[in-house]
Amino acid sequence: QVQLVESGGGLVQPGGSLRLSCAASGYIFSTHVMGWYRQAPGNQRELVASFTSGGITYYADSVKGRFTISRDNAKNTVHLQMNSLKPEDTAVYYCNARRSTIANTSEYWGQGTQVTVSS
Repeated sequence: QVQLVESGGGLVQPGGSLRLSCAASGYIFSTHVMGWYRQAPGNQRELVASFTSGGITYYADSVKGRFTISRDNAKNTVHLQMNSLKPEDTAVYYCNARRSTIANTSEYWGQGTQVTVSS
């Protein structure tokens, strides 16, 4: 029942870069708001970045200027380019798709991919 497939996590040194990818079905990609969350041990899951088909992007203050969310319409894929990584960026990163209407709310989550920033 996995409908969001994440990839790109790994171990990187401070100051390094990683690119996360989230592949979705065409239906989800075209009708849902796509975003990235992260959760570190002991912390709440937080929204990192989101991107909609309307061209509106959101970034958490902690990642502004370092992370960029983008989409590849041909591949139904959302990316998160992470530059200048810091140890505090260490977390499990989750792809999220959400659609809210007056009648219903639909939400999907990826399985998560570990990002570790350490020397």
